[in-house]
Amino acid sequence: MSQEGLIGMDNNKTSSSNFIRNIVVEDLKNGAVSEVVTRFPPEPNGYLHIGHAKSICLNFELADEFKGRTNLRFDDTNPLKEDTEYVDAIKEDVQWLGFNWDELRFASDYFEEMYDRAVLLIKKGKAYVCDLSAEQMRETRGTLTEPGQESPYRNRSVEENLDLFARMRAGEFKDGERVLRAKIDMASPNMNFRDPVLYRIAHAHHHRTGDAWCIYPMYDYAHPLGDAIEGVTHSICTLEFEDHRPLYDWTIAECEMEAAPHQYEFARLNITNTIMSKRYLKSLVDEGIVDGWDDPRMPTISGLRRRGFTAEALRAFCREIGVARANSLVDERMLEHFIREDLKLKTLRSMAVVRPLKVVITNYPEGQVEQLEAENNAENEEMGTRLIPFSREIYIEQDDFMEDPPAKYHRLFPGNEVRLKHAYFVKCEEVIKDEAGQVIELRCTYDPETKSGSGFTGRKVKGTIHWVEATQAKAAEFRQFEPLLVDDESNADKPFLERINPNSLEVLQGFVEQGMADAAGQDKFQFFRHGYFNVDPKLSGADKLVFNRVVSLKSSFDPSKA
Repeated sequence: MSQEGLIGMDNNKTSSSNFIRNIVVEDLKNGAVSEVVTRFPPEPNGYLHIGHAKSICLNFELADEFKGRTNLRFDDTNPLKEDTEYVDAIKEDVQWLGFNWDELRFASDYFEEMYDRAVLLIKKGKAYVCDLSAEQMRETRGTLTEPGQESPYRNRSVEENLDLFARMRAGEFKDGERVLRAKIDMASPNMNFRDPVLYRIAHAHHHRTGDAWCIYPMYDYAHPLGDAIEGVTHSICTLEFEDHRPLYDWTIAECEMEAAPHQYEFARLNITNTIMSKRYLKSLVDEGIVDGWDDPRMPTISGLRRRGFTAEALRAFCREIGVARANSLVDERMLEHFIREDLKLKTLRSMAVVRPLKVVITNYPEGQVEQLEAENNAENEEMGTRLIPFSREIYIEQDDFMEDPPAKYHRLFPGNEVRLKHAYFVKCEEVIKDEAGQVIELRCTYDPETKSGSGFTGRKVKGTIHWVEATQAKAAEFRQFEPLLVDDESNADKPFLERINPNSLEVLQGFVEQGMADAAGQDKFQFFRHGYFNVDPKLSGADKLVFNRVVSLKSSFDPSKA
């Protein structure tokens, strides 16, 4: 499998060393494997988040580096929580990140073989049908310091177990009435070895198999079998599955699988002020706190994409944080650093006013509109220039005017002169207020000798502000975000939904340059002094422009010191 041409800014991706890669290198060197086969195995019960992006990059790029293969396999073993919507969203996310799977598989493809292997376990005396309820099994499982109690059904005969398991499949029993358990060791110090459940009854419609099955394998049983059936050589998962590895190996060995994959665990991705639990993310969607899995505030891949993050930036971020054995917390500013680095040479640098204040330039000719030249990106001359209109009526930011400013305030105030970016010097002469005393308009004069690019050297001003010509400006909505989660010590013990930031979304109405009227969904811009913005593909239309702020312009964060 080759990813050539898929990777944009990161064509020079490096095969940086990590402990999993070192294992692969050694396995190939000593002949333990002849081909590297990995898989990305999501459960289709929600959308992928940025933590999954790390796993996707690791699995696909590892196989790609060694000319191996990667399957996308859905572990669809729980029909109560799964949906084709999630399947489609996951496929889209993986492809958007820049990866193509070799084969698309589902655990449900192997249900018949998994059932047969379970029958084999019963015949070997390694599995039995148990009538204990879920609560009773919890009560008899024991603790970390005390052994569990054997089920009274543990010593049923092979014949009785085969009969009951067949009747479970035939639908004779209700949900929860019986399960199939592995017979291992109720006194094992590893809780996962204490006769884990292999199959449970669920009379639920499956999104692929329909009503063909009413018993479904548990993840810890289905996952290793899926790996073995597909010939996976390196089964990579996060650290919380480390204690499950002995059960993974037991299942493959006792089910007498031809291939014997090995499981390797790495630290999952944790980011400050970021929700990384699929269960919590689903609750935000279900409670209507966000407008869907792709809400730009969500750390889902679809949410980040809608907000304006690029696949190149996410891949670069995942590579930078690396693959380690120890859990750690990544500063959210590192992710922001990589999107800035990716966008700074790509995006048109334009002007937008998010909190408009009208300015009338009283000595500029009425009815006249001139075209001024502006560079599209000062750091990338190849992007060229554009023409922007200028007239006697413009909008500036409310924040760029103060009637009674503090010392060293260099923007506009009565009697002060500033430069309008790409235009002229203007001086504030008069302030217009409404009945409530709020400033609603400024009257200014301009100096026609000070046009940008004219070489004027007569005097200097200390402030430069941005603006948008008023008569041709395009109305726009701007959405600015803060973290969804208020993650500090004062909220640590509160229920999850009480820790949600009520100010995570700010909606502003303003204007952009006339030349942006045709901007389409996912078009990205850098707005002078405001940050990088992305046209929202869901809310924008022919008669409405909605911009999501991807990230602010600057940060003091230095990734090399993180």
